Amino acid sequence: MKNKPPSKEKTKQKATEAKHESKPWIRRFGRIGYMSQGFVYILIGVLAFMAAIGVGGDTEDTTGALQSLASIPFGEVVLWLVAIGLMGYVIWMLIRGIADTGNFGHGPKGIIIRIAFFSSAIIYASLAFNAAKFATHSGGSGGSDEQTYSQILLSQPFGQWLIGAAGAGIIGFAIYEGYKAYKELFMKEFKISEMNKHETRLTRTSGKIGLFARAIVFALIGFFLIRTAISADADETEGFDGALYELSQQPFGQWLLGAVALGLVVFGIYGIIYGRYINMNFGKNNET
Repeated sequence: MKNKPPSKEKTKQKATEAKHESKPWIRRFGRIGYMSQGFVYILIGVLAFMAAIGVGGDTEDTTGALQSLASIPFGEVVLWLVAIGLMGYVIWMLIRGIADTGNFGHGPKGIIIRIAFFSSAIIYASLAFNAAKFATHSGGSGGSDEQTYSQILLSQPFGQWLIGAAGAGIIGFAIYEGYKAYKELFMKEFKISEMNKHETRLTRTSGKIGLFARAIVFALIGFFLIRTAISADADETEGFDGALYELSQQPFGQWLLGAVALGLVVFGIYGIIYGRYINMNFGKNNET
């Protein structure tokens, strides 16, 4: 049986994707970064789920999850790979914020989303730094990083406004991600022409579940930042650990935490697929 020739739409899509592919070094860093991010989310989700069912101790945050890797065989090597990969993700977030690769524009929505990209770059740069620290066994508990950064910002002119803007940006990004999941807009970001039916189905399912789960956590982190801006108290700032802990304290909290934890694992799977098949629109380059 002969293979069907590609349709005109798929041929046109391939040409468009090739035209807008990012430069090779950006593409490599970005793809490794997304995959590293996916790996970290799987680790966080697994540990949080274990906490939800009562077999994993306290709720884990990103730094706690990474710190647990340092004690396993070859854990230092894995941590260095995660640190390097996440720095690639940071570079890509900065590019997205500066160059507006998603064409979000300069209106209120576009500004909020781009602020969220910069906020995400800061968060993951800190995470990469912690991974490197734990790889060299020079890092202690990383649970107060967010509060430390908030304290530094609060000591600056307009610090409260900066923290409030970051919080609003993260909430805006969370709302956008929830909307993107509901409308399946994220599918437009993939090289569908290179994916088979199984991969496309897995991407659609993991994207909807994973993006919703991460949107919930990000919205809570943004809320904590706005609360910090209003109170001018760095202790009000919380990261992933605070957001997950807050979920666990609600009615049926362990069920909520378990559901979101599984959602984060699914988001990690989505992140790995994303790193493989994302269409990186930046500049004009025909190299593959």
